[in-house]
Amino acid sequence: MALDLVPTPDALAAALTETARLVEAQLDALLPVPASAEAKLIEAMRYAVLNGGKRMRAFLVMEVAKLFSVNRTCAARVAASVEMLHAYSLVHDDLPAMDDDDLRRGQPSCHKKFDEATAILAGDALQTRAFEVLAEPDTHDDTEARCELVLALAAASGMRGMVGGQMIDMESEGLQLSGPEITRLQALKTGRLIQYAAEAGAILGRASAQQRHLIAAYGRELGGAFQIYDDVLDETASAADLGKTAGKDAAQGKATMVSILGLERARAQAEHLADQAASHLESFGERADLLRALARFTVTRKS
Repeated sequence: MALDLVPTPDALAAALTETARLVEAQLDALLPVPASAEAKLIEAMRYAVLNGGKRMRAFLVMEVAKLFSVNRTCAARVAASVEMLHAYSLVHDDLPAMDDDDLRRGQPSCHKKFDEATAILAGDALQTRAFEVLAEPDTHDDTEARCELVLALAAASGMRGMVGGQMIDMESEGLQLSGPEITRLQALKTGRLIQYAAEAGAILGRASAQQRHLIAAYGRELGGAFQIYDDVLDETASAADLGKTAGKDAAQGKATMVSILGLERARAQAEHLADQAASHLESFGERADLLRALARFTVTRKS
């Protein structure tokens, strides 16, 4: 790859850890457990969203927001809302009616820890809480900014985004899809939320149209690289490394870039997209070094 003059993996790891700490503190505050009848629901929500993970989407919100000098607490609230939305999608993906996976991040999936009905409700509630947080005045003092955040997340996660991609993914099991069809599936199912996470930082910072275009392009290419490399890891990594069941794509007959390109060409395509993502950050100079490092990490990670 051409991503050489970027922070070391240790520097990125430290930054990811610090972001996780800040965002998890926000999640803890935003999801208090009440002494009331719905306590089990909120315990399941907390289990789903506070059980680790790379917090890459949260990191994108925080790092892009930093480019535009956004208040860190405001950025952490938006990052927390993205993690809630992402966690809801994972809870529902793991259900028997969908991917039927008993393991998530090295722990029992939400429906195994609790039960299917509770997991469905926890996912529903995480989704609605994500939008509630974005709409609250504490997230930004500009009503227009809050509305833009809500609209952008709805577009990224709904029928023309993540949920639409999940439907295509389920419908395509056992079918032979073309490269462009797989690219669109993955852009909707995974890429749109990653792109949103990057754009959210720019929305918070009231960035110019040109700056938002560059950030969106970075997020779009990063999302593509992330999903293709996920396909590579599904073929090559162990369940212990992944924290979830390995080899499920091939077992379920899912169309992936690995299935049509092979491992090495798919890996090369992911690296190419990561390079492209980094190229969109040139005008931000050294301030975007950690975002460039994230692009490299996306295609060198172990899980």
